[in-house]
Amino acid sequence: MSNLNDSEEIIKIVETLFQSGVTKDLSKLRDIHLNDSKFSSFSDLPPYDLKDYQTTIELEELRFVSISDYSYEIRNPKISLFEKTAVVALELIQKGMLVDNKSYTGEHMTITGRATFVLVKEPTWKIAHIHLSKVDA
Repeated sequence: MSNLNDSEEIIKIVETLFQSGVTKDLSKLRDIHLNDSKFSSFSDLPPYDLKDYQTTIELEELRFVSISDYSYEIRNPKISLFEKTAVVALELIQKGMLVDNKSYTGEHMTITGRATFVLVKEPTWKIAHIHLSKVDA
């Protein structure tokens, strides 16, 4: 497979993660992450500790069902390929309405941030590490 096809596949996997928040179809989250003890993630939302595969999936699902009218924009993605490893660095803007199901209120949110993804090809591309960080505007 050529680097161009790999790059297209890699960015589609990253987009699938955020698209899950738009469509609320969370079934693909488990498919795009590496289900292995080597997986790790840091988030821009608490808790800020290093998370494993299962905790990451649960928190992503919770996050996406808690945000209505979710949208995202990926800016300036840079994909670096190293044989069966890829590093994706990008700027990320996420918007939506945080929903409080107890009081039925909502709060508009905009998160401007940066994201780094490490993917491995085993045999298809999977996310092995995520690091999301907010940028104070």
